[in-house]
Amino acid sequence: MTNMFYVYVLHSRARQICYTGFTGNLKERLKSHLAHRVQSTKSMGDLELIFYEAYLEKSDAQRREIYLKTTKGKRALKLMLTDYFSRYRPPEPE
Repeated sequence: MTNMFYVYVLHSRARQICYTGFTGNLKERLKSHLAHRVQSTKSMGDLELIFYEAYLEKSDAQRREIYLKTTKGKRALKLMLTDYFSRYRPPEPE
């Protein structure tokens, strides 16, 4: 079986922020995030996996992660996940 490499996006509804990462083992990495064992996300509260892509080449996955962290990449992600973000946007202030 071929090893895959993954780019993934986690969303914190409480803080309305996303985290984009890269890994060679998505299930284990997700477990670490959800158990608050990852320094960069442990203060984000509950997280939800909202997007991932799989690649055969590590360099392709790393390049995609870097792109999704740019302003243009964040816009593309918001466009791809329009329905998700429209459902889980923060409530309007009263």
